[in-house]
Amino acid sequence: MVEEKNEESKKPEEIGISLEIEDKTAEAVESIQAELADTKDKYLRLYAEFENYKKKVQKDREELIKYSNESLVYELLPALDNLEMALKHSAEKNSESLIKGVENTLRELNRILEKFGVKFVEAVGKPFDPAYHHAMSQVEREDVENNTVVEEFRKGYLYNEKVLRPSLVVVSKKSSN
Repeated sequence: MVEEKNEESKKPEEIGISLEIEDKTAEAVESIQAELADTKDKYLRLYAEFENYKKKVQKDREELIKYSNESLVYELLPALDNLEMALKHSAEKNSESLIKGVENTLRELNRILEKFGVKFVEAVGKPFDPAYHHAMSQVEREDVENNTVVEEFRKGYLYNEKVLRPSLVVVSKKSSN
């Protein structure tokens, strides 16, 4: 028994156990910690990519909703043009009841379109802007600034701040004297 107690009190090297086990354990812990750090880094990158993806999908969804009626609105524009032309031509013939009916229809149609984000492009008297206006011709005018819209052939429209159709306009230019 005394011998057993002496063997228990001996150092591991004295009884033949090597310190290599302790070294291998420390290396294994370091290896696992490095792998954990690498996995954590990959996780954080993936999480950030996923958050960016969610934001992009949300933005795309909002834009889809915002412009979902664009084709419908675009198809309604010729009807507006026809009503405006009818008003213009009927004013020459003094048909009061026709004028009143067309004016009411046009006003209601404009109200509905405005409710859904459609606005007309203000052109006459404004500086020519190719983003909003399409120049059909130029006229020499001394009474207005150069490159000013002086006449509008067809109204242009914005749909939620996006140009749906540019205005067809006549642009002024100063005479070359």
